[in-house]
Amino acid sequence: MSSLTPFHIAIPVHNLDECRTFYREILNCTEGRSSDHWVDFNLFGHQLVIHYKPRTNEETHTNPVDGKNVPVPHYGVVLPWNDFQEFSAELKKKGVEFIIEPYVRFEGEVGEQATMFFLDPAGNALEFKAFKDMEQLFAK
Repeated sequence: MSSLTPFHIAIPVHNLDECRTFYREILNCTEGRSSDHWVDFNLFGHQLVIHYKPRTNEETHTNPVDGKNVPVPHYGVVLPWNDFQEFSAELKKKGVEFIIEPYVRFEGEVGEQATMFFLDPAGNALEFKAFKDMEQLFAK
């Protein structure tokens, strides 16, 4: 796999201070530039920006994947296998409540991967995953 370039994603949050603390303290993201309405973070080498947006009553949509209800939309990072294991253990220690607990999806099949889902304080769904064989990332 060739060298990847960082992605940029901007997400809405209804409480900038609460989410700022979550990304900094729970996910260990380094904080970058900020203003009264947004904050940049380093999310495993990628640029995540939280932007203030008033709360809405929109319900979370899900789609079934491997017998689980996967929230849509969601975002996250594909981590090296051992980093995923350490990160998921750290999140458990910090009391993160999972929508889908860390587990191995498609076990023994093409695309076998470790995955987990949880929400930030604004209700944005995050998925972190890992492959023992990164060549399986786009395998059919």
